[in-house]
Parts: sequence; structure tokens; C-alpha cells
Amino acid sequence: MTAVRTRFAPSPTGALHLGGLRTALYNWLYARRHGGEFFLRIEDTDRQRSSEAHTQGLVEALRSFGLDLDGAPVLQSSRVERHQEVARELLKRGFAYRCYCSPDELAAMREEQRARGEDPRYDGRCRERRASRQGVDPVIRFRRPDIKEVVVRDWLHGEVRYQNSQLDDLVLLRANGSPTYHLSCVADDHDMGVRQVIRGDDHLNNTPRQLQLIQALGWEPPQYCHLPLLLAPDGKKLSKRDEATDALSYLRSGYLPEAVLNYLARLGWSRGDREIFSMSELIECFGREGLGASASRLNPDKLKWISQQHMKAAPAARLVEGLARQLERLGLDPEGGPPLAAVAEAWRERAETLADMAEAARWAYAAEIELDERAARKVLRPAAREPLVAVREALAELADWTAADIHACVETVAERCGVSFGKLGQPLRVAVTGGPVSPPIDATLFLAGRSATLRRLDRALAHIDKRIAAAATPAAG
Repeated sequence: MTAVRTRFAPSPTGALHLGGLRTALYNWLYARRHGGEFFLRIEDTDRQRSSEAHTQGLVEALRSFGLDLDGAPVLQSSRVERHQEVARELLKRGFAYRCYCSPDELAAMREEQRARGEDPRYDGRCRERRASRQGVDPVIRFRRPDIKEVVVRDWLHGEVRYQNSQLDDLVLLRANGSPTYHLSCVADDHDMGVRQVIRGDDHLNNTPRQLQLIQALGWEPPQYCHLPLLLAPDGKKLSKRDEATDALSYLRSGYLPEAVLNYLARLGWSRGDREIFSMSELIECFGREGLGASASRLNPDKLKWISQQHMKAAPAARLVEGLARQLERLGLDPEGGPPLAAVAEAWRERAETLADMAEAARWAYAAEIELDERAARKVLRPAAREPLVAVREALAELADWTAADIHACVETVAERCGVSFGKLGQPLRVAVTGGPVSPPIDATLFLAGRSATLRRLDRALAHIDKRIAAAATPAAG
């Protein structure tokens, strides 16, 4: 068995949010850094809240982000008999007992404790009970040891001490035989050979109970690391029902998976002042020594900046598949325009996401475009008509439709008409794309293609002619 075996153990009660993805990422990185193994365990024993759709969604999310597994996902619900076996073993060894208290008795006990100003907890009244109780199906409770305190040793928090008197005899098996979280978690971690438990610090208070179970069973405890929570931008806890924190929604919105993972890795871990990492660099650098103990808030602007850096660095071929999906979401045919690789190359320096890139390149795939009213009013003026007519005629006669030839053609016409390259290039840009922003004009016209360029120039010239005619018409009255 390898020295490093980590796991991600979500419950399938909602979409994987960014906090869960960060936990999975840290487990995956730690395992890959140390040549270990990474497993997925679906904690689906809460059958009322769990769903098969969410289970498949969790698996799909990890796959989509490239967090590969060592072995098939483990469904906790398939191991109920094993959990029951462990509970019976604790019962046999004297570390557990049957509790026949009814729900009404437990409620009354807690009410009395509250009236005395005490924290409600089970008082152990069935610890020494030997006789069964007619008509009552018992639960099986853990008999917590008679010690002063429990010490949790954690990578981030150091030694965390819990007074044993603050813990009660937790239920291991419910009256219907179903196992509780603590029992299932401990048994599964042991049987899966998990050696490092890296999870959110909302689980820290669960750890002393689980340590007591592990010690009673005579098993070796894993190493623990409880990560500070990842908070929403407003400082609130992330919710599985919030679309803004649904991990897959970021891929649907055109973020590269490696950009999202780079961003999440830096929310709670650092390597000096460095911000941008490839996945191979994260594996090489990630370690417990860089983990921080403070909660982090999501920052959409920082994510966009990191995304832009990955877009700039990515080869155009890396962007093609995602760009095609984003164009299809806009109702555009990726096959109905310029090569996707050429579009990606033209825009990757300025786009923050693939969705931005697709939106910016909409004009290159749309059959018709809308002229931006403000841009048209500014540059499609009567003075631009003669240069545009000249450049349209020259472009129509080009032997080869290449960016270099287009650039030379526009440059020649600009000189002949006595205008600067930019003074001709901007009306051309608005005429062909509909707006004032695009890649360099030679690349823009090359991507648009000859026929679309000439057709849109004709439309722009008609627009200018209307302005000229309107200006020449005397005002009524």
C-alpha cells in the first residue's frame, strides 16, 4: 500500500460547488505530488436527500476538470453490511451498547438539561442496561472512553484539544439498522486505506468522535488536515443551490478547467507571490507547507484575470473545442465561418474566457450583422465614402485572400486617398464587424472572408449614402 492515499467524499445532495472542488483538488494534488492514490467516495447513505443524478454529476465534474481517479467511485450505500459488521464488533468488544430510550424520553432528557443550563447530550442512561425493552427497537451507541480529553493533531491547526465530557455516546446504528455518518466514515476510510484526510474545517469537530472510534477498533488513525472554508464573495458560506458557485457552471461559461483549478489552488495555498501555474507545475509545487489557516472569499475579478493569463498561454489548438461549444450556445455554426484555430489565435491575447471569445467573434460566423449605432455614427461618415469605395474595389481584385495581401492592399489605398492606415482601418472594421473593436484589420478581413467583406462594405456604403441623402434634404417647415 502506498504511503499517500487521499479521498474526496462528497454527499450527492447537490451540484459540486467550488469549495468542494477545491477540497478535491488539494487531495488530488497531494496524492499526485507524492506518487500516491486519489479516490472518490460518494457518501449517499442519506437516501432521502441523495440522488443518482447528483452522483453522476459529481463524477462528471471531477472528470471534466481532469481530476482522474485511482479506481472506481465507492458508493457508501453499497457498504451498509460492512458498517453493521463494525458496529457489532464494537458491541462485542464492549465499546458499544444497545440503547432502548424512546424519542419522547430523549426529548424530555434534553429539555431538562436545557432547563439546567446544560448543553443537551445523551446522558448514558442505557450504558449498563442488560434487559431488552418490549416494543422498542434499540439503537447501538458508542461507549465513549473514560478519559479527560481527546487531542486532534492537524496539519493546519496543530494540536486541538477537546474535553471528553463535552462528547456523548453517539449513535452508530439507528433502530432500523442504518449506519450513521461517523461509523460509515471511519469504516470506509480504514477499508480504503486512506492515510490522509484532507477536508473542510466544518468537519473538525467530528474528528474527536472519529478518533475515539478508530482507537476502539485498534486501527491506525490517518493524518488530518482541516481546510478553512471557501466563502462566497459576500462572505457567506457556499451553497450547493447557488448557480454562481456550481463548479461546472464555470466550464459552461467558457473558463478553461486549468484556469479554475489554478484560481482555487491559490485560495488557501501559496508559493511565494506566484499566481499562475500550469497543472504540472501545481503537482510539482503543491504541499502542506504552503497551506493557509484563514478562510478565503471568492473574487470573480481575480478569476477572470487568471483565466486571461491561461488563455494567452494556451496554444490555439487547446481552445478550439471549447470555442466551438460557445459558438453553438450562441446559435452559430462553428463550421460556417473561419477556422476555429485562426479565430482562437486572433483573440486569445484579449479574451478572458472562451465565452468572451465567441461573443467577440460572433460577426465572423453570423450571416448578417447589426451595425453598432454609436460606432457607425462616428466613423461611417460621408468623408469615409471615397476611401471605402476605393478599398472595396481593390479588395475585390486581390488575387490571394491572405492577411499579408490584405494589409498591403489597405495600406496602398490609404496612401492613394491621402488618409492614414488607421483612418481607413476603423471604418473598414465597423463596416465588416459592426463594431469598433476587433483584431488587426488585416486579420479581421481575412477571418471575415472575401464575400462577406465585400457584402458588408456594400451595406456600409449604402448606410453612408443614406446619411448623405438625409443631410441634403431640406428640413420641413
